[in-house]
Amino acid sequence: MLSTDLLNHYRQVSQQLLTVVDVETTGHAPTANRVIEVSVLQASLSDGIQYQQTNLLNPEVPVPDSITRFTGISQAMVEAAPPTAALLPGYLPRLNQGVLTAHNLSFDYGFLKSEFDRLDQVFYRPAEAQLCTVILARLMLPELPSRSLPALVSHFEFAVGKSHRAEADTLACWLLAERLLREIQNEADEDLLQRFVQQWLPLGDAAAILQCTGRQARARLEKAGVKPRLVGRHRTPLYLRRDVERVFWEYQEPKQLSWL
Repeated sequence: MLSTDLLNHYRQVSQQLLTVVDVETTGHAPTANRVIEVSVLQASLSDGIQYQQTNLLNPEVPVPDSITRFTGISQAMVEAAPPTAALLPGYLPRLNQGVLTAHNLSFDYGFLKSEFDRLDQVFYRPAEAQLCTVILARLMLPELPSRSLPALVSHFEFAVGKSHRAEADTLACWLLAERLLREIQNEADEDLLQRFVQQWLPLGDAAAILQCTGRQARARLEKAGVKPRLVGRHRTPLYLRRDVERVFWEYQEPKQLSWL
C-alpha cells in the first residue's frame, strides 16, 4: 500500500475491536510442530481490555529441551494440561471476532490454522481483519534498531511478565498496538505521512507498491537512481519508502498522460 492508503487503513483499524493472540509452540513449522500454549486478549482503544484467556495445551508430542529453555514450558506442564482437541475449539468464536492481531502475525496465524485443520475446523481471517504489530512498528518506529517484542517492551517500559510466554506476550502486543494506533488517531496526517516514508522496505514490498515483479522493481529503482541500504550478513537490500513511492508516481504520470 501507498502511505496514504496505509494511513486510512490503520485509522479504520484503530476504531475496531482487536483480538490479540500469541502461541508458544514446539518449533517453527506449523505443519510439523504443535501449539503448547495459547492466549487471546480482546480490547479496543475506546474500552481497553475486555477479555483475556490463557491455557497450556497438551499436544501429545514431546516438547524439545530447547523450547523448554526458551519458554520455560516443560513436558510435565503440557502433560498436565487438557489435550488440544478438548480446549482449542472453545477459542474459535473469539478468534473470529474483530481484527486478529499478533506480533509477527503470520507465525501465530499459521499455527492456529494448522491446529484447526487437524481438528477439521475452519479458521480464516481476511487480510482486512488482520493486524501485525511487527509491520506496524516498522512503519511507525523506523529509527529503532530492533522491533522484536522484547526490545519494544524494554523501549516503552511496558509492565508485563516474562517474554516468550503467551499471556505476557499478548499483553505486550496489545500495549504496543494501543500506543501506536493512538498516535495514528491523534497525529496530523502530514506528520504521520512524514514518519511513514522513512520506513525501509524489502524488495518484495517495494515491488508490491510498484505493482510489478521483484526483478522489474529492482530495475526501475536502479534506473531512477535509488540506491538500497544493504543490511545483515546476507547484505539484504532495503529501499526507503519515500524513494519507492516517488518512483511509483513518476511511473504513473506517463501512463496517465497517454490517455489524454
